[in-house]
Amino acid sequence: MKRQMQRVLTALSATAVAGTLVMFALDRLDKAFPPPLDPAETSVEVIDREGALLRALATKEGAWRFRVSLDDVDAQFLSMLIAYEDKRFREHRGIDLMAIGRAAWQLMTNGRIVSGGSTLTMQLARLLEPRQERSYTAKLRQMLRAVQIERRLSKDEILERYLTLAPYGGNLEGVRAATLAWFGKEPKRLTLGEAALLVALPQLPERRRPDRNPERAEAARDRVLDRMASAGTIDPAEIERGRHDRMPRMRQPIPFLAAHAAERILRENPGVTRHQLTLNRRAQEGLERVAREAAERLGPRISVAILMADAQTGDILAEVGSASFFDDSRRGWIDMTRAVRSPGSTLKPFIYGLAFEEGLIAQETIIEDRPTSFGAYRPRNFDMEYQGDVSIRTALQMSLNVPAVRLLDAVGPTRLVSRFRQAGVVPALPRDEPPGLAIALGGAGLSLRDLVKLYTGIANRGLVTSIDNVPGKRATATLLDHRANWQIADILSGILPPEGASRLGIAYKTGTSYGYRDAWSVGFDGRHVIGVWVGRPDGAPVPGLSGYQSAAPILFEAFARSGIPITPLPRPPSGETRTARSDLPVTLKRYTSGKESIERKGVAEPAPEIVFPPQGARVDLVSAGDETLPLVLKMQGGRAPFRWLANGRPVDAPSRRRTSRWLPDSTGFSRLTVIDAAGRSASVEVYVE
Repeated sequence: MKRQMQRVLTALSATAVAGTLVMFALDRLDKAFPPPLDPAETSVEVIDREGALLRALATKEGAWRFRVSLDDVDAQFLSMLIAYEDKRFREHRGIDLMAIGRAAWQLMTNGRIVSGGSTLTMQLARLLEPRQERSYTAKLRQMLRAVQIERRLSKDEILERYLTLAPYGGNLEGVRAATLAWFGKEPKRLTLGEAALLVALPQLPERRRPDRNPERAEAARDRVLDRMASAGTIDPAEIERGRHDRMPRMRQPIPFLAAHAAERILRENPGVTRHQLTLNRRAQEGLERVAREAAERLGPRISVAILMADAQTGDILAEVGSASFFDDSRRGWIDMTRAVRSPGSTLKPFIYGLAFEEGLIAQETIIEDRPTSFGAYRPRNFDMEYQGDVSIRTALQMSLNVPAVRLLDAVGPTRLVSRFRQAGVVPALPRDEPPGLAIALGGAGLSLRDLVKLYTGIANRGLVTSIDNVPGKRATATLLDHRANWQIADILSGILPPEGASRLGIAYKTGTSYGYRDAWSVGFDGRHVIGVWVGRPDGAPVPGLSGYQSAAPILFEAFARSGIPITPLPRPPSGETRTARSDLPVTLKRYTSGKESIERKGVAEPAPEIVFPPQGARVDLVSAGDETLPLVLKMQGGRAPFRWLANGRPVDAPSRRRTSRWLPDSTGFSRLTVIDAAGRSASVEVYVE
């Protein structure tokens, strides 16, 4: 008994020593010959705001290989992969002795290989160090490498490496390249049949390619489904539906979207392998199709550019620089969202907005549309016809030229350009010339990006937001007073859709540049702005081209096919409404510039009149505690804005209001004067006690 115990102790000691020697040898081997675990080169990616692929570049070897995160892979596929390839993956340390023993027994009893004993870690080792020979020596090398890999990487990291390198046929490596090429989608959500095919492909990727050997691919997929049915892990009804999944018959191209935006960010950030843009892939795909189909309808050499932005965040959601990037006849390589062109009548809403701010007009104010000269400048309407007396609402909706120039003459082109510059948009003007009245009709250069940026102000209650396709903080600036801004948005929302288009609940404006070179349409809902440009990139005229006929239908189609729901337009600010003409004060019933005649058709415009304090009044100032309250001044008639003077000195800045406040600096007689926009004045003398 004692001798037997000594033998057992000796055997245990020998085993411990042998184990220690083996571990020591493995450790030395591990340090001397570490596994090649440097991350493999992957394709350069340009992705959208949600991580969906927009554009990619193949690796230097010509492979499509994308880095994979388990969070971005279908969970059912991962479960099937482990169950089929390595069901004890989470328990073993690189080598599954039970699987190797089973494979050896099957080889001995059947005289052929029935199943393999390779674990997923061993398969990763083979992918890291590819070898052509299939021998016991090679298998032993894989086993040793698998042990080394398990000592360095977690199980999830091993899975991610495997799913990045596994072959799926041709130059497709990794599960993400496979799902993009075979199913046209990311691996996040897969059908049962798709998942089963992806489990089967890496074993014999060339022999099972569904585009070349669909029968073999289908048989391999079904074997995976059979194994899952035998294991009882998936409902039989689901298994049967998986067998009927359509087998892909051809490879789909790797996405090539937002070509101009992708080219720019790749050029500006060399060496970066993953670039994220603010674009929405669904919207990008939809608008690229809209632009391509529209250009084909419009004819040869004509291109289309479309830009969609979120007016609140400034994120560009879709960016189509041309109808087709590779179409030489349309010069598709030119990014027409950045090209500076004449914006036609698309700037008119901002002119009207300034006029609303100044209190010069209301929606139902009557304005003349008749041939008029402004010095040497004599604008004409697009159709060479004139409407006579029209309301401001009608004038803007019909995009009449003369009324727009009248208003720009009143508010000043320099002020308009200054407001644009404050918003971060600098129009291109003739060198060494001040802004002129021709800006109202497109006499300045802007890009589609500039125009969409300006219209974010109208869509966002007067607050312009800088737009960009790169995530980041955006600058904002006030473009219009929010009340005047609502009046403009309300007018534009009433423009009828182009023929054949449905009402979408959007507001929009069109424009056509001189000589039929550029057609524009810019529209917005309560949050999003879409701008459309149509024309020839070389600037040649296109007879018959117009904003309403050519660009507006594309705008409505873009909103409908962007995949982004329409946001309702905002409600009017408190107290802001459309006022009927009969309810307007006399000074707003008809627009009359101070530079024009004060009298029309024998009816005199009322002159300003001070109604309080009256002439000769004795004013006793009221005090509240230690503070003297100012005197309220009231007037009627005249044309806004008004300037009040007390003893020849300004009381405050010019204002549209017919009331003001004056705090006398001394007692005795004072002379109060009010001057209106036409230069007429009224005065009273009062005695301050």
